[in-house]
Amino acid sequence: MALRIGQMPAQRKAAFPPSVDAETRLLILGSLPGDASIKQGEYYAHRGNAFWALMSDVLGEDLRSAPYAVKLKRLRARGVGLWDVIESADRDGSLDSSIRGAELRDLTAFVGRLPALQAIAFNGKTAALHGRRQLGGGSDLSLIDLPSSSGAYASLSREAKRQAWMAIADHIVPPS
Repeated sequence: MALRIGQMPAQRKAAFPPSVDAETRLLILGSLPGDASIKQGEYYAHRGNAFWALMSDVLGEDLRSAPYAVKLKRLRARGVGLWDVIESADRDGSLDSSIRGAELRDLTAFVGRLPALQAIAFNGKTAALHGRRQLGGGSDLSLIDLPSSSGAYASLSREAKRQAWMAIADHIVPPS
């Protein structure tokens, strides 16, 4: 692909390590962290991304204003892990539609190392496309497609997203 005058080549962007443990029952897979997340070193850091608000609704506890380390700790305490289907890719900006040359994770091997895993939820179409392709139909895990929590995905209202995300509630460990 030829660059136009003044156009910069897409930057290679890398994902974060997984946030999981041996008790992870539900793994939420995104595609690849956006620029705000990469800059801050935190999953779902962009203020326009509804992930933490949606998870607050699902868990029944407010995570939005908690420090990032506490958010991850609370997710793990409730059996929820986070990761991405793409290890690295060339991408200009943060949109999934700009991803090129994606290097995918080995999801099959990874989920095999999570003994308590019951379900995988895909945060958005890109995550579902790559994740389902890798896992194939031979898995006995529940695979759940969720509407993207990204603010760039505006064709669903916040309430419609919340209702869809409640589908993962059955895989959450009750509060202790």
